[in-house]
Amino acid sequence: MLLLKKQTNTPGTRHSIQLSKFLLFKNNKLIKTLTKNQKQYHGRSSSSGHITVWHKGGGCKNIYKKINFSNQKNLSIIIGIMYDSNRNNLITLNFDLINKKFYNSNTILNTYTGSLLSCQQKINDFYLGFRSKIENLPVGSLISNISQNGKFTSLVRSAGTFAQLIQKQNKNCKIRLPSNQIIIYSINSYATIGINSNLQANHVVIGKAGRNRLKNIRPIVRGIAMNPVDHPHGGRSNGGCHPMTPWGIKTRGKKTKKIKK
Repeated sequence: MLLLKKQTNTPGTRHSIQLSKFLLFKNNKLIKTLTKNQKQYHGRSSSSGHITVWHKGGGCKNIYKKINFSNQKNLSIIIGIMYDSNRNNLITLNFDLINKKFYNSNTILNTYTGSLLSCQQKINDFYLGFRSKIENLPVGSLISNISQNGKFTSLVRSAGTFAQLIQKQNKNCKIRLPSNQIIIYSINSYATIGINSNLQANHVVIGKAGRNRLKNIRPIVRGIAMNPVDHPHGGRSNGGCHPMTPWGIKTRGKKTKKIKK
């Protein structure tokens, strides 16, 4: 993907840097069965009405594209690469040659229209986009879209991310995540060969705050700009106090990870 810097005609486009989408597949409205209307989310509980997620509300209505994160056996061909407004990674429109159905999936880098994709328990060819159990993949390979014990994909799904298979044992394996954390995973888990697409997604500059409001993101207020009754940092007199959450819990140095989990 190429970065596109617009002309400085307005203050909103002066610092804006966007991804050019002229090479992407645009006839994605033809297959309506792969989309559904997404409910507007305001960050509040549907039962009590309390705010459960801060800084949400006021966004535009989006059509959610259903993504296939399962590990069902298939052999498909890529029809087109599309943009998805609900994720920073690109998605591909595939046609399953076995089940005769269309489905969407995450795009792997250097896979194009006409490329073949496969998902099987055992594979003999290690091509980009092929999905199989980790026990069949060679040590040192770069993988993504990892799922545990046959469940849906839960790890390494963001744009430009990848993990590395470090070691394999009888039942477990060691994987280095994008955060450089090494985890022990089941060797029967599924993973896709290759790196997620859209490597330059982190270089996008929105240019103005109004684009975030359209994305359902509300402004974030600093704690030091509040009153003392609203935040521990409030009152315009920090005085070198330790950074805390609005509930008075320390945010630096205190370990929050649950070791026993």
